[in-house]
Parts: sequence; structure tokens; C-alpha cells
Amino acid sequence: MVYDRTCTGAPWRPGLSHAWASGRYLYKALGRIDRALGVDSWDEALHWLGHVGGDRRIEEIQYWGHGKWGLARVDTVAFDASALAPTHRWASALDRIAERLLPDAGSQLWFRTCETLGCVPGQEFAQRLTERLGCRVAGHTYIIGHWQSGLHSLRPGETPRWSTTEGLKGGSPEAPSAAYWSRAWHPNTISFLHGEVPRGY
Repeated sequence: MVYDRTCTGAPWRPGLSHAWASGRYLYKALGRIDRALGVDSWDEALHWLGHVGGDRRIEEIQYWGHGKWGLARVDTVAFDASALAPTHRWASALDRIAERLLPDAGSQLWFRTCETLGCVPGQEFAQRLTERLGCRVAGHTYIIGHWQSGLHSLRPGETPRWSTTEGLKGGSPEAPSAAYWSRAWHPNTISFLHGEVPRGY
């Protein structure tokens, strides 16, 4: 698991990085993760994922941080479709991670971030990322917190099955501007304590 450690808030109000760091210890105690790192940049995150544990295969990667439609951020830097180009400076790091994933799309990359798989940009990002890494990609279409709604996943070669309007509050599916908050009654909702993507999501 990787999380953004830069969202520290103000001296009188802890930021989300404190919650993500606490969640790391809880998940480790529950046996849901074996390694975790708080990072200041995607460069740090991708390098660590490519080398931690040597050549041991990676079954799942979770990223906890901020997101928007079609991207996930560390601090202010976005990991989006542009990062998947073969000429991008992260290309070799992504190649290394792909080599460590299980064959036949047996591994999963789960963005526990707001909106990353929402609307048209999110669906396009998910499709391109599954092909780039050869793994299952999961993520959400709503703003997430205690409740985490709109959880979906995609494997290489699949077409997204969820609506491009799911979670959309403002703007259009092609140019979204606002998302709804997760609620227990919204589609494909789990809580922050749920450690697996349910079957069929």
C-alpha cells in the first residue's frame, strides 16, 4: 500500500495523511497488507513499488490519496493517462512494476481515491492503465470518505460496465466539474474498513 503523506493539514487540524497513516497500521494488523509507504512524490512511489521485496510477485497495490476524474495525485502531481506514454519519464518504472505483477491479469491496482474511475476521463484512464500494466484496475466514481461508493474494476480488454454519469453532480460526463459524496445507499458502496473489492464490482 502507498499513501500520500503530504496532506498534513494545519497545526490545529490534522490532514488526511494522518488518517491514511493510521489506516496503514490497522490494515497491517488485520493482515490485509504486508508493506506500506507514505510518499512525497510519484517518483518515490513508483520506484519503491518496483523494488520493494526484490523480485517477489505483487498481488495487489492500493493507493490512498486524492483523486479526480481520470487521475490520482501525490501532492499536486497527477498520475493520469499521459503518464502511460512510452516516452514518459515514469515509463521504465512502470515497466518494472508490470514485470512484477502476476500473469494473466492476476494482480490488482486499486485507487482508493475520489472519482478516479468516474465519467469519461475515468473510464478511459482505467482502460489504458489495464493495458499498460496488464492487471485489473479498481477505483471509485464518487467522493470517498467513511463510505466509498461507485467501486468498479476492469481487466485488460474489457469495456467499462458502469455509467459515465455515476457520481456526477455537475458538468458533463466528458467535462465533469463536481461529484456527489459517497453514501451507504449509492451503488457499489463499501466502508473504509472493507479490504477487498467485492465479486462483481
